[in-house]
Amino acid sequence: MSHEETLLFGLGAIAIIVLVHWITGKTGLPAAVLLTVAGIIYAFLPGQNFEIEPDVIFTFLLPPLLYNAALDSSLIDIRRNLRTVISLSVALVIVTAFLVGLGLSLVVGGVTLAAGIALGAAVAPPDPVAALAVGRKAGLPPRLITLIQGEGLLNDATALTILLVAQQVAVGKEEFTFSNTAGKFLVMAAGGVVVGVAVAYLVRFLRVLRADPLTANAISLITPMAAFLAAEHFHLSGVLAVVVAGLIIGHDTPRYATGASRLQTAAVWRLIDFLLEGAVFLLIGVQMRKVLDELHEYKTSTIVIAVSVTLAVVLLLRPIWLLLTQLLPRSLHTRLGGEDEDDELEDLPKAKRREKSLGGRESVALSWAGTRGVITLAAVYSLNTNIPNRGLLAFCAFAVVLVTLIGQGLTFAPLVKWLGLRANQTDKARLRNEARSAAVRAALNRLDDIQGEQHDNVEDEAMETMRKQLQIRLDRYRHRLDLLEQVDTPELPPSPQYEAALMVRQAVIDAEREELLRWRDAGRLDDENLRVLNRELDHEELVLPKRGKLSH
Repeated sequence: MSHEETLLFGLGAIAIIVLVHWITGKTGLPAAVLLTVAGIIYAFLPGQNFEIEPDVIFTFLLPPLLYNAALDSSLIDIRRNLRTVISLSVALVIVTAFLVGLGLSLVVGGVTLAAGIALGAAVAPPDPVAALAVGRKAGLPPRLITLIQGEGLLNDATALTILLVAQQVAVGKEEFTFSNTAGKFLVMAAGGVVVGVAVAYLVRFLRVLRADPLTANAISLITPMAAFLAAEHFHLSGVLAVVVAGLIIGHDTPRYATGASRLQTAAVWRLIDFLLEGAVFLLIGVQMRKVLDELHEYKTSTIVIAVSVTLAVVLLLRPIWLLLTQLLPRSLHTRLGGEDEDDELEDLPKAKRREKSLGGRESVALSWAGTRGVITLAAVYSLNTNIPNRGLLAFCAFAVVLVTLIGQGLTFAPLVKWLGLRANQTDKARLRNEARSAAVRAALNRLDDIQGEQHDNVEDEAMETMRKQLQIRLDRYRHRLDLLEQVDTPELPPSPQYEAALMVRQAVIDAEREELLRWRDAGRLDDENLRVLNRELDHEELVLPKRGKLSH
């Protein structure tokens, strides 16, 4: 493509992403599915196509997407469920890759075990973007969200390491041995973790510079690229480096970043994530024509058998794996979930508490959250052109992506609803208001400490005013908690008084903004000062919860 054609493609992609986002808001259909379908339609239009470049995906798209996902994840929750996450993102990926390779080498002539394992590594890691987008909207419980996030953050590193080794074996560059493969995987993984930790602590060291929002944004934007390139330079796992850096920095951000920096950085990353995710799903569909063009040399029966074996392993192994991990003895298996919350266990040491496994409904939902995405296609297109049957392998990968992304993507929300899996909104609202009350009490205690020190009358008056404001907030939170304590259902109760208060506050802000505009239009207020005053109102409006949600 020429520069002009590339620019036109980019502008058209952004227009489609915005349109699909609007349609999704109106219909509730998954954006990932609609964008993929739009990409497929584009693939068959006349003109030059836009092909995936694996290096571009791995270097420019994967690091920022993983980094932003890590920033939004909980290091504490993932660490609490680490055994489960490792079971899904390491053990399950390895088994999936091996079974796909074994199955294809047995039933499809010309496909070697190494080439089959390379395909298996490409199709093994789920891309959780679509599942999480639907799951959050459907109100999936936080524990399942954490497991899907944790798996999606770490499984790419496992898959890409297996892919690298299998590809080298397939083209005859080295022989496969378990010790060699395991050693290489451990070195790459451990090295990636070390690089990620080092980058995270370097960013922490730069917290003085991060006080300025623009500088904080610049540092945040280069962090995933720096972590990825540093790890890849030493032939370590760039993916793990990015994820670990993102988890630590996200955990540290409330402590080491200013409020203005957090607001601006979060807004920038939301925009980047919105555009990159949309571009990723469009690119998946755009590859349809190229994948089909490479199938002319294969018999229909060979294609059907290869796709069937690959899909069977991908779709059936995940629920079987989840079932088996529940049946293993407690001392051996990786139980899914956290600790029991039974009252009689609260006094026991943490190590002696019985671990809590997922129920059948949770396991079914987690099984259906295994959608594959652009990483699968980029991985299979990164295979050496000398690998036999590369076109057939690419089509198998594409089939897996389409079946999981469209099939599971469209049915995931109805499945979650049918299973009755809903986060307990009342408990979340209660926890938030308890935390708010504790924070206000801490502020009141700090005022008492300050009042005990030397100060003048002006400070006394200012502190008394602040104390009254804090007390009003504390009374409001206590009132919400009293209401929540009377609720027996997981759904939030309607609150006409709260809704009315929100409506009045929004009306007051609107009136202030309209008056400022009248001053500007009458020439009494210049645009520079208008922007300053408008920004103050914007921040007030930003903290207003959405109407109808007492949880805020």
